[in-house]
Amino acid sequence: MTLFERFDGADVRKLIEDYPLAWVCGGGAAAMEASLLPLIGRFDEDGALVELIGHLARSNPLRAALTADPRATILFEGPDSYISPDHAGMRDWAPTWNYAQLRVRADVRFDAALTEYALERLVEAMEKGRLRPWTIAELGDRYRDMLGHIVGFRAVVTGLTGKFKLGQDERQQTRASIIGSLPDADMVAWMQRFDRGRT
Repeated sequence: MTLFERFDGADVRKLIEDYPLAWVCGGGAAAMEASLLPLIGRFDEDGALVELIGHLARSNPLRAALTADPRATILFEGPDSYISPDHAGMRDWAPTWNYAQLRVRADVRFDAALTEYALERLVEAMEKGRLRPWTIAELGDRYRDMLGHIVGFRAVVTGLTGKFKLGQDERQQTRASIIGSLPDADMVAWMQRFDRGRT
C-alpha cells in the first residue's frame, strides 16, 4: 500500500458526502455504458461503506446494461488542484496535481419500491443546512408523474480502492507553504485532514 492509499472509512464518507456525483459504469467492456449520477452512501457500524443508493431515468441505457450484468464500477472524484512551484515556495520544485478519488466495485439492483426512498435521502442530504430547505412535497402533482420516469437502485459494495494524493510526501515546510498560499479552500482542508502524525 502506497502512502496515498492510506485512508479510513471516515475519509470515504467525507468524500462521498462532499462529492456525491459519481460516474457509474457498467455493461462490460464490449458495451460500456456510463452516467454521472448523484449517490448517497450507507455505512455499517464500523464506518465501512456497504452500499450506495441512487436513481436514474428508466430510459437511460445504463439501466439496460446493469440489468443484463449488475456489476458496476463507480468512480468518485474528490477535490483536485494544480500545485505550482509558487505555492511550494521553491522555483526548483516540479509542479504537481493533488487529488482524491475512490473506485467502488458494486452489484447494482434496481427496485421501483426504493425510488421514493432514494429521492428523499438525496434531497435531504443536498438541502441540509440551507436556510429554507426544499422538500419533495413542494412539487405537488408533478412528483407522481416524475416517479414513473425514474427508478431507484442499490449498489452493494464488493470492493473499494482509493487514492488521496494530498502532499503527504512533501516536507513539512513545503506543505505549510502550499497550504498557506493555495487559493483552493477545499483542497487546503483536505490537505490538512491528511496532515496526520505531523507536528
